[in-house]
Amino acid sequence: MQAAYRNNYRNTRKGLKYFIAIILLLNYFFISAQTDSVRPGKSIITDSGLLSRQHDTAFLRRQEDLIDIFLKIIRKDPAIRFEKNKSENLHIHFSGAPSPSYSLATGIAFNVTGSFAFYVSEDMKTNISSVLLSPIITAKQQLVVPLQFSIWTKDNKFNIQGDWRFLKYPEDTYGLGGTTTDADAVQLDYDQIRLYTFVLKTLGKNFYAGLGYQYDNHWNIAQLGVPPNTVTDFDKYGFNSSSISSGISADVLLDTRTNSINPEAGSTYANIVFRQNLQALGSDANWSSLLIDARKYFRLSDRSDNILAIWSYNWLTVSGKPPYMDLPSTGWDAYSNTGRGYVQSRFRAKNMIDLETEYRFGIMRNGLLGGVVFANAQTYSETAGNLLKPIIPGWGAGLRIKFNKFSKTNICLDYGFGLHGSNGLFVNLGEVF
Repeated sequence: MQAAYRNNYRNTRKGLKYFIAIILLLNYFFISAQTDSVRPGKSIITDSGLLSRQHDTAFLRRQEDLIDIFLKIIRKDPAIRFEKNKSENLHIHFSGAPSPSYSLATGIAFNVTGSFAFYVSEDMKTNISSVLLSPIITAKQQLVVPLQFSIWTKDNKFNIQGDWRFLKYPEDTYGLGGTTTDADAVQLDYDQIRLYTFVLKTLGKNFYAGLGYQYDNHWNIAQLGVPPNTVTDFDKYGFNSSSISSGISADVLLDTRTNSINPEAGSTYANIVFRQNLQALGSDANWSSLLIDARKYFRLSDRSDNILAIWSYNWLTVSGKPPYMDLPSTGWDAYSNTGRGYVQSRFRAKNMIDLETEYRFGIMRNGLLGGVVFANAQTYSETAGNLLKPIIPGWGAGLRIKFNKFSKTNICLDYGFGLHGSNGLFVNLGEVF
């Protein structure tokens, strides 16, 4: 066990060292394809971080980010970024950039991100639409090819959202419930296709509702290295080498954020998704789930820009028996961020409750460096019933390094701790929530 902790520590140190060095080099070579500009009068920020809300120019000139520093190193004036903003006409925008990433589940990973952003209407009231393709290859022989899109129709009457993915994803699974140990780990290999598509209608200011279709197909599922005569939790639950979940969804969304990459104080986000899987649509079984994702951002003092952020992520099985691979699990939210302090898939069950909070504060006046302290608590239902126990805490601290001051995009380097020696480095481009 101690050897495993030492290896984990060495791996996270390597991850931190290489991540900072490579991200600067790789992203700069593609900076000419990027823009920091926005369409005049708009306050829209894409999840990819390539477009930004209009900020006060004088304030931004006092701020500094990694792109500014790199321009100075190669003896270019960072002010050219402001001139570029004035000269560009952002009706159609394409950006591409390679970048490294790191997580406990993947180790060092590399991806090439291509983003296409556009307006479907000349009307200044229409939000910007975006399509993002970001294939990832990891040091653990994992392959992830995600295609995500958000299309706004004229006057923002409808928003069409999609999250389509292909995964070849060997990982560890630890069994069911919140009392499993590291010794319960079993290597799991599988391929997956995910097709999630939603059509939301604007019902009021920042308020949307609509329907969607969600499809998960897992195949080539295999438990590797299981000792003879060992019965795993997966076996007990009902092991199968493939599974299909196919169903319709109802989606209600309240989102007052002007910047989804780095939400501002006072913002609120609340999303409720009910999913009903049906054998009539190709699902292996009829089962339903409920997802409740709520976030709130507070400024504790008018004299400070520091923010207290709170996130509640609740993933519940309403009826039926989901396939093992589709059960709620640590780190399997849309951006793989729940449960810092624990590796992805560390806990799994029919019901999951997760509460997270972090305090975000500035360190340097020019905005280049900031910091966070965070804590979270997960709980999962036990296999014998729906009782949620025990509470599984996580905690830690991290640095925020300003990568793009226009979009307020930070490189987030967090070190998290959990029970029984669990710990590791967690890296994001953009805030965790």
